[in-house]
Amino acid sequence: MTTNVKDNGFFNPIATSVLLILIVVSVVLYLTDIVNIPILALSLLLSALIASAIRIADQWERAVILRMGKYKGLRGPGPFMIVPILDRVASYIDQRVRVSTFQAEQTLTKDTVPVNVDAVVYWTVWDAEKAALEVQEYQKAIAHIAQTGLRDTIGKHELSELLQERDKIAEDLQLVLDRNTNPWGITCQTVGIKDIVIPQALADAMSKEAQAERERRARVILGTAETEIAEKFEQASKKYTDNPVALHLRGMNMLFEGLKEKGSMVIVPSSALDTMNLGAMGGLAALANHAENKAY
Repeated sequence: MTTNVKDNGFFNPIATSVLLILIVVSVVLYLTDIVNIPILALSLLLSALIASAIRIADQWERAVILRMGKYKGLRGPGPFMIVPILDRVASYIDQRVRVSTFQAEQTLTKDTVPVNVDAVVYWTVWDAEKAALEVQEYQKAIAHIAQTGLRDTIGKHELSELLQERDKIAEDLQLVLDRNTNPWGITCQTVGIKDIVIPQALADAMSKEAQAERERRARVILGTAETEIAEKFEQASKKYTDNPVALHLRGMNMLFEGLKEKGSMVIVPSSALDTMNLGAMGGLAALANHAENKAY
């Protein structure tokens, strides 16, 4: 975890340029005998103080100024000046949206299942003064609060809820973090659950359970299909009972479908031959087949 305190130091393009110009001017004055050595030394010291008073903060930064240890205010973005010796820049607060990753290892869920959860939080500093004065290292504080909040959230939910309701759990965790970090001038905008790792033995058991459930559903679907087919056959039988001509035509169609391919054999019950006169039709079909073979 990196620290939130950034020190740009005394060296920046403006301060360096001013320092070089003042040194050159002082040396030229000394070489032209306008000033003596004590004045040159004093001039060089004054040049260093003026250069050290010039600071620069980037567009996304705010500089926290302390005067003799007391909070003076914020400066930036851009160049600004401080009072040498009396003032110092305590830190530069980055106000961009930043991301921190955290995890909860071997945390028990509500149904006592150990899980490893990786998460990420997007946060930003909206009040640089509070962030500088209320908490020492807010990045570490956010990481610890996020990890503690994640463990508490995991302990309040069962494994099935963790796997199925990631968005809701992330939203609850975001509210917890935001409630703790708001007094520091920090807001947690979004929390995301990256990964949930469960023990391998449990994963295998859940896989077998899911496979058994799929097989059960397949058998139920197959049984439902058989029931529907039986109902349709029952309805068809009622139609054929009152209409023997339709049954006769259906039998002829079935026989035709079976004999239209060469070398096929059709076996039908004897009762069907008697009721639909299929025996005669079968003989005629066989005779025609035999005659065709002879012709070849």
